[in-house]
Amino acid sequence: MEFGVFLLAQQRGYHQTSQQVIHNSIEQTVMAEQAGFGSAWYAEHHFNNYSLSPSPLMTIAHVAAKTKKIRLGTAVCILPLYHPARLLAEIGFVDTVSNGRLDLGVGSGYQEFEFERFGVNIADSGAIFNEFLDVLPMGLSQKTFEYHGKYLDIPPSSIAVRCIQQPAPPIWITSGNPVTLGRGVRENHNLFVTALLGGNEAMTSLRARLDKVAEDNGKNLDNDVNFGLLRCAYASDKKAEVDSYLDNARFQRRISESLKFRRAQTEDGYMVQEVPSSTELSFDEMRHNLPVGSVNQVIDKMLQEISILKPKTIAIQTQLGDFDQKTMLKQIELWGAKIIPAIRKELAELTVAA
Repeated sequence: MEFGVFLLAQQRGYHQTSQQVIHNSIEQTVMAEQAGFGSAWYAEHHFNNYSLSPSPLMTIAHVAAKTKKIRLGTAVCILPLYHPARLLAEIGFVDTVSNGRLDLGVGSGYQEFEFERFGVNIADSGAIFNEFLDVLPMGLSQKTFEYHGKYLDIPPSSIAVRCIQQPAPPIWITSGNPVTLGRGVRENHNLFVTALLGGNEAMTSLRARLDKVAEDNGKNLDNDVNFGLLRCAYASDKKAEVDSYLDNARFQRRISESLKFRRAQTEDGYMVQEVPSSTELSFDEMRHNLPVGSVNQVIDKMLQEISILKPKTIAIQTQLGDFDQKTMLKQIELWGAKIIPAIRKELAELTVAA
C-alpha cells in the first residue's frame, strides 16, 4: 500500500496571497518526503481561486530540485488545453530533471469556464482526450513519430529531451466515464478514482463500477489493474481541528460543483462565491463517512475502506482551502510516524493470516 499527498493549492479568500498558497504546497511536499510518503500529486486549474496550480509539470520541475526520492505526479494535466508537441517536450524535460520520478496523470477536464478561455469547446474534450491517448505513447517512446487525427495533427517530429523512465513515465487516467476508464484498463494504464465525501456505501459502489470496467475489458481488477484513491482524511483528538479540516473539504466541494455545473458566482470576476448546496453533507455526516477523528479511528476507517475498495495507492488531500499550514505540516508528520506504519502493519498481518 502506497500513500501520497494531493495538493490542490486553493485560495479561500484574499487573506491568502497566491505566493503563500504556492509556497505552502511546496513546503508540504518537502514534509511529505521527510515523513515517508511515496508520492505528491498536483492539480491543474485556471482563472479562479479553486486551484492556483496552472501547470503541475512546472510545479514538479521546481519541487524536484527540493526533493530526492518522492514520486511527483500530475493530477491531472487537462489534455484538451495543451498543444501536444509542447506537452510531450515538457514531459520529457520534467522526467529528466526529476531523475525519473514523474507520474503522468491525465484527464479531459470538466470546468467550462477554463475551456472557454483557452478557446476549446468542452463538448469536444472527450474526443480530444482520446487522440492525446494515441499520441502520448507514440511521442514518448518513438524517436520520430507523426499523427493525423481530427483534432491533433502532428507532422513527423522528434522530442529532443527523452524521458528517463522507459518506455515512458506511468500514465494515470482519471475519468467518470467507464469507456475512458476501460481504455485505460486495456492499455495497461493506471487509474485514479475518488469517492468524494462518501462513506463505505460509496466505496462499495465505486468498487462495483471498477470491477465492471475491468471485467468488460477482459481484466481482473485486483490482478491486472493498478488504481489509486483520492481521499479526504484527518487525524486529531481536537474536534475544532477536525471541523476546520471538514469545513475546508466542504469548501472544496462547493466550489468544484459550482464550476462543474455552471452555477459559479463571483463578486469580482475571480473569487468564486462559496454557496451551500441543497445536497451537501453536514459535519456529522462527513465525520461518519470519512477517515477523520482520533488516530485509531482514522486507522480503523482507512482499513475498512481498503478492505472494500482494495486500491494500491491512497492520496490524502492535505492542501485544502485556508487550513492552517503549521497544523497541516504536523498532520503530515503524524501520518508518517503513526498512521501509515500502523495501516501497513495491519495489512501485512492480514496477508500472512490469509
